Amino acid sequence: MRDLNRRVRMTGPGLALLSAAATGVQVGAAITATRFVAHDISPVSLAFLRYAIGVACLAPFLVFTPIRLARRDIIPIALLGIGQFGILIALLNEGLQSVSAGRGALIFASFPLLTLAFAALVGHERIGLAKLSGIALTLVGVALVVGDKSTSENTLTGELLILAAAAAGAICSVLYRPYLRRHPTLPVSAFAMAAAAVALFVPALLTDLTSATMHLNGRAWAAILFIGVSSGSFYVLWLWALKTIAATRVTIFLALSPITAALLGHTFLGEPLTFGLLLSIAFVAAGLWVANRAD
Repeated sequence: MRDLNRRVRMTGPGLALLSAAATGVQVGAAITATRFVAHDISPVSLAFLRYAIGVACLAPFLVFTPIRLARRDIIPIALLGIGQFGILIALLNEGLQSVSAGRGALIFASFPLLTLAFAALVGHERIGLAKLSGIALTLVGVALVVGDKSTSENTLTGELLILAAAAAGAICSVLYRPYLRRHPTLPVSAFAMAAAAVALFVPALLTDLTSATMHLNGRAWAAILFIGVSSGSFYVLWLWALKTIAATRVTIFLALSPITAALLGHTFLGEPLTFGLLLSIAFVAAGLWVANRAD
């Protein structure tokens, strides 16, 4: 019986690590799929569809875990949802109009270290030598990919938009923590996504939501459905992992996203695998690993 109890206790952390790894891969795959449809639909309309589909996928599970939030928490969670799901994704989608999937995912991989920096700034976490070294390595990787102009296309604006998206996500992730401690993960996720979808609906209508959706082909719709379904389900897994094991053990798996995006972008979109990109991925992966080592 003692051995059985030990195995049960070990299952939670093991599954949490697996969930974090799967989410890291999903982020890279979603960035590649976004790049695939980036020129078929506006960034704001794609962001709306992403989380409208995500909320629809989570809705059946809310029968068993209904949304019951404290009144004082409703507006803050809604605003954080608009920031993390609305503003972040709109900025990311806009950036991916001109930036390749691999480069975009690599810049977005600064997300966990920006989170760490903001958490330290507000006093939630201490930055030691290992974390400072990790931040430096990751910033070198991001600088390499931004400075690598092996193509003639001017992508600086798109790269800055993706970096701004990562910064927005970092700030929201830190501010989410007290609400995740007070409420179950699924209701918070669903409510935040729904708030973002509602906020994005009118801007999407004013751009091309109606016209674009009428002209999308089957492959584009398949990509959008993949983005929406995977975003809804894997975001819940990500938050569950953060509640189950230390955040530093979870965020390291975002290093899988640029690797995934680079490989998928090369395979399905014909994007080049340059030496500079591969070197940048190595620096970002090393930075995340070092930063998440215990001081």
